[in-house]
Amino acid sequence: MISKSTIDTVFETARVEEVIGDFVQLKRAGSNFKGLSPFSDERSPSFMVSPVKQIWKDFSSGKGGNAVAFLMEHEHFTYPEAIRYLAKKYNIEIEETEQTAEEKANTDVRESMYLVSEFAQKYFHDTLLNSEEGKAIGLSYFKERGFTNETIKKFGLGYSPEIWDAFSKEALGKGYKLEFLESTGLTINKERLIDRFRGRVMFPIHSMSGRVLGFGGRILGNDKKAAKYLNSPESDIYHKSKVLYGIFMAKQAIAKQNNCYLVEGYTDVIQFNQSGIENVVASSGTALTPDQIRLINRLTKNITVLFDGDAAGLRASIRGIDLILEEGMNVKVCTFPDGEDPDSFAKKNSYEALLQYLETNAKDFIQFKASLLMDESKNDPVKKADLIRDMVTSISKIKDRIQREIYIQETSRIMDISEQVLLNTLAQLVQKDITETGKKIKEEQKAFEVVKNENPVATEKIDVLYELERKIIEILLLYGNKTEEFEDVLLKTNEQGEIEQVAEMKEYKVYQRIYLSLQEDEVELANPLFRDIYNDLIAFFHQNENFSLENYLKELKPEFSHEVTDILMLEEQQSLHNWEGQQIIVKLKDQTIGQYVSETILTMRWFLVDRIIEELKSEISSEPEADNTEPLSMAMDYYKLINAFSKKLGRVMSRYSN
Repeated sequence: MISKSTIDTVFETARVEEVIGDFVQLKRAGSNFKGLSPFSDERSPSFMVSPVKQIWKDFSSGKGGNAVAFLMEHEHFTYPEAIRYLAKKYNIEIEETEQTAEEKANTDVRESMYLVSEFAQKYFHDTLLNSEEGKAIGLSYFKERGFTNETIKKFGLGYSPEIWDAFSKEALGKGYKLEFLESTGLTINKERLIDRFRGRVMFPIHSMSGRVLGFGGRILGNDKKAAKYLNSPESDIYHKSKVLYGIFMAKQAIAKQNNCYLVEGYTDVIQFNQSGIENVVASSGTALTPDQIRLINRLTKNITVLFDGDAAGLRASIRGIDLILEEGMNVKVCTFPDGEDPDSFAKKNSYEALLQYLETNAKDFIQFKASLLMDESKNDPVKKADLIRDMVTSISKIKDRIQREIYIQETSRIMDISEQVLLNTLAQLVQKDITETGKKIKEEQKAFEVVKNENPVATEKIDVLYELERKIIEILLLYGNKTEEFEDVLLKTNEQGEIEQVAEMKEYKVYQRIYLSLQEDEVELANPLFRDIYNDLIAFFHQNENFSLENYLKELKPEFSHEVTDILMLEEQQSLHNWEGQQIIVKLKDQTIGQYVSETILTMRWFLVDRIIEELKSEISSEPEADNTEPLSMAMDYYKLINAFSKKLGRVMSRYSN
């Protein structure tokens, strides 16, 4: 178990903007940073990071929290995993305390799969470097590819022995469970245990945070029945369509260079990286997917797709370009000379020569499509028309109208055809997409109408109590430890010996005033989440004389993080819901904290009393002989109380408005 001192050091050292910057391209927005949500498909940034408060908020999904919460949400880390990741990132030595049997038993399935995968990577890497078979077969293969020892170590390359169950036996001997060896696909359990990747060189596949998700294994023998490349099967931690090979090593370079080179194979990535070009990832031999594109989109808007000189596969490969355009990204394409691929070309050329080639030969996707398909159409008018339609189809995928216009002009120039014809074709395609989208929306609306008619729901109204309780939490978070003046009403004996109410100003901590007021009224927050957060905050204030929001957020419980960060990130945003009309106080710039707190508490009291009055009204009978004396009397007393609240609110507001 990780010691508290280590956890404290991690929180004190880690910077939320640096941690999230490894996964999301952030841009400065005033005192904050913003970027595209890593949790939803969006084109307008709604993901905010506050360096001052050391929290983040994703307004598209509602998620939020500190650096640890981000890693738990994005990478599906457990709390200890997130702490270990941050400790490694900031070179903090982890101090361990002994883990109880119960804590060990509670380690979840996904974590067990990660641990098995990480053990496998170390095993394969050690076998490559230190076993006779590994050195003779695996290491010699990588050396022939031109990979240095540093590169082999950086990418964690390895070798799986030819023996049927060498890895499985080793893993079981180290205490790893067979169920996790099977669920990760490392072991096949039939009549006997079989290593899936036996006799192959191993390429570990990492998540964006560096965790081992799965493996790609290349066979080196001449067995024609066996697949040349074999990948880990789909599992709870490995989804091939959502992973890009090399993303962990490339993410910082992609963000820095504001461009990502996209290749096909593992060795393409490794050779480029070794040559000095690190902003490169691979789709690992699969057709490019929207999820893979979105992974890049979090780091940059620019993709350069690299194809080898084999023209036969180009036509099928360029289908991925339309997918990239649909995601609102900018695409360039670069091909290598006949007989060359990114791996071989990078191996033969220096960093400067490789970079120069890429910059010189990277073409806009329109130019690339034209040059590729023109050879096929030659002097055939029908084929040329198909080519033009193909190019306009790609342009129709672009969301930005200005960009579409520019590409139409470029296509007109290249293909020697009038812009008007192209614009008409484009309009037809766009209209077709709109019509199809409209049909889907109508179908969804029709389905909704059926449900709505079957289950009529009243127009949604603002939940006043919810908003007031939320304000209580907001005040505690933002101002809880501040000392302010509040009006106390005391009973005193005057000169005539009569008892009268006297208002006096006294200083309280804000949290004390709220706590005492709710205790006095015997009020408990109705919303279960707010009630738990309130109790947690009050306990923290009582236990920490010098309250610090930063320290509270360090220890923030995961179940509170979404709501707390939502409140904090919306601190300065004025409501658009006419709160004043709903008797909900919104702090204005010319208000003091004392006024804000007093108004909120009084308004909450007013609302609760008003609700009691409504309940009393429902008890009043319309029957002629009914005795309504008691409910009417009580209702009148409560009306007097509301009148007192009204006068007091007037005094509070006038006192601060002078």
